[in-house]
Amino acid sequence: MSLDSALQAGVKEVPECVAAGYVDMSTGMLLGVRTVESHPQAVLDLVAAATADMFQGKNVTAIEKMFKAGRGLPEDDHHYFQEMIVFSDNLLHIFQRCKNNEDHAVVWVCGKSANIGMALAKARMQLKGVEAAL
Repeated sequence: MSLDSALQAGVKEVPECVAAGYVDMSTGMLLGVRTVESHPQAVLDLVAAATADMFQGKNVTAIEKMFKAGRGLPEDDHHYFQEMIVFSDNLLHIFQRCKNNEDHAVVWVCGKSANIGMALAKARMQLKGVEAAL
């Protein structure tokens, strides 16, 4: 299955999903996107950059280093933050770090009235298929 097809399948399965994107956080690039409406490329590029900042920004990596030091763990490439949920005025955003490549993430955007538990469960189920498409 292609990345485009995997994202499209996710948009159909995740409740009230209006968009899905696959982000390479090491480059800040959006490698794939499916939306139910068209959006300017500048907006899509900002989503990719914001995803990278949320997972790998300076303050987040500093917190992760402090957690590792406090627990006596070695400094390595593993990241503590795996999923984030953001509520905006009208939308629910689910950000998931990929399991196979921690520099990649999937973003699901749903209507704010979506059941958060169901949206998160369905997004988790779709993650494997999206990762397998790459």
